[in-house]
Amino acid sequence: MPLYFFHIHHDTDHLDLQGEELPDMQAAWKEATVTAGKIIQNIDGKLRPDHDWRMQVTDEFANTIYELQVSARKPQTG
Repeated sequence: MPLYFFHIHHDTDHLDLQGEELPDMQAAWKEATVTAGKIIQNIDGKLRPDHDWRMQVTDEFANTIYELQVSARKPQTG
């Protein structure tokens, strides 16, 4: 089975060094969205404007296959 890695970038980088064996890219997408939802739910007020949260999903050859991003912006007032 292919190996997929789920790296988190938010203030600091948290690299997934173990990875997870999954049957295919569709399974990796599902795992990414479920895991991202759980992580974002646990950010618990720590997401600040101009500090985005991002999950990068790579294959075992370090090719990025998906990116999920939450952008936090404060609107410009004129």
